[in-house]
Amino acid sequence: MNNSVSTRYPLGGKKAWYALLLVSLAQAISLMDRQILAILIPRIKADLHVGDAEMGLLYGTVFGLFYALFSLPLGRLADGWLRTKLLGISIVGWSFMTSLGGAAQSFTLLAVSRLGVGIGEASVSPAGFSILSDVFPSKMRGTVSAIVASSIAIGLGGAIWFGAGIAGWWDISYPDGDTPLGLAAWQAAFVFAAIPGLIVGFLMFRLPEPERGVADGITTPEDPHPFRESWRTFSATLPGLVWLEMLRDKVAPKDWAINISGGAVFIAFGMWMTHWTNSLRDSNPIAIQIGDIGLTGNGLQWGMVAFGAYVLLSWMQSLYRRDRVAFKLLTSKTILFMIGLAVLQFVINYAIMAWTPTFLMQRFDKTAGEISAVYGAVIMTLGIVGPLVAGPLSDLLQKRFANGRMYVTLFAVAGSSLVVSWVYSADALDQFYWRFVPYSFILTMWIPPLYASFMDLVLPRMRGTVMSFYTLTTTIFGMGLGPYATGLINDTQGKGLGSALVSLYWVAPIIILFAVLAVIFFSRDSTTVVERARAAGENI
Repeated sequence: MNNSVSTRYPLGGKKAWYALLLVSLAQAISLMDRQILAILIPRIKADLHVGDAEMGLLYGTVFGLFYALFSLPLGRLADGWLRTKLLGISIVGWSFMTSLGGAAQSFTLLAVSRLGVGIGEASVSPAGFSILSDVFPSKMRGTVSAIVASSIAIGLGGAIWFGAGIAGWWDISYPDGDTPLGLAAWQAAFVFAAIPGLIVGFLMFRLPEPERGVADGITTPEDPHPFRESWRTFSATLPGLVWLEMLRDKVAPKDWAINISGGAVFIAFGMWMTHWTNSLRDSNPIAIQIGDIGLTGNGLQWGMVAFGAYVLLSWMQSLYRRDRVAFKLLTSKTILFMIGLAVLQFVINYAIMAWTPTFLMQRFDKTAGEISAVYGAVIMTLGIVGPLVAGPLSDLLQKRFANGRMYVTLFAVAGSSLVVSWVYSADALDQFYWRFVPYSFILTMWIPPLYASFMDLVLPRMRGTVMSFYTLTTTIFGMGLGPYATGLINDTQGKGLGSALVSLYWVAPIIILFAVLAVIFFSRDSTTVVERARAAGENI
């Protein structure tokens, strides 16, 4: 299959809105299947006998590494093959892996389930945003991105309600513990969570493929070998395979030196961090047992971060060799500053998503069911309202200023940092909710203008790739560090999850600096995309 079966949608017409509905549902389901773990953490900890750091590792790094790793080849496949088919297959695949969590009797099998979910979900952003960029006019990208971003809130809130609801219903239905197939309540929640994805995956697979580049008036030639190039992207990131690729490409000695020395530095860093973090706790649960060798949760955490950093290095080297134009556009100052602020902001965001339900249960002595009723509604409502305000507002500002969208992102990351301590120091649950409302509203506004801005800074044929770059970096260093660091801080300092979450905000000044720099350089880089691409050798 290739682009020859693509269809021209009337820009902004009924088919476009149907495509937006399916992409938004896919995004919502991906967040629900990802986030459902958060409301089930106390149950899973009790059954599997692990600590907070291990649960942070399971939520963040185990899922995130494979999510990030596969975003590269799947993003490349989205830039050359049928995006609707790719996304449909992926949704069904990760839904099956979610159901596998219902069979987990150990940390290892649950980790396998989570990494499988990560692989499947890796295509959502690259394929989804690429599809929507070709069915709506460019002036609506902020609004469209806001709708997709609001679906994230539906997934997050739905995960809280769904996970707590199914687990609570399971307890009531089987009080004596004699459950079907011997499933615990948290295992049943994983099984039931898989069902919506099977339906949406089928509908997405049947969605016609839109014509690539039509919204920008840029003709995009058909990719003759999308699967081969996707495989080459994948093989160019893994130790061993990447060296075979480098031999085939006959790279210069300097490239070998960069790759090998970079890998050695990452390994040394991972070993040092493992030793240091192991020393912070009196006891470190074994996460993975391989023969007589037991790998602690800290060792698994830092091994995966080191591996992810090596993947990023190898991929950037490969992109430079094979697609100099894409490398040049993806490493513009604006994109690098946007990536930097997104990575650090996601350190905070993923920690907030992973640990706030448990924080509320522990601090205010509530059950998961009691927390899910209000907290799920709050994050769902504000997560919808915030992006739906931010998206159209960013489109309006973009019409008046060449960097208007980025002003919204700057406001959101700066504003949320000013009130976080006030939120997590609340003395009563009702007080927390009233404080969480303005914090969450502001916090949810930064993503839609960022997504839209990425689409403005690259050529149509690179939109899957730029979203993969974003996904890789924010997942490895955002999701991979935020939940784990919060759990480790709480394990070692014992001041409570609220204090651990607030402590992550030491990165806020750097986030704000990156946002300011992105505002400064955006207008120049967004208006010279075609010019810079031609200068680098693109035939447009």
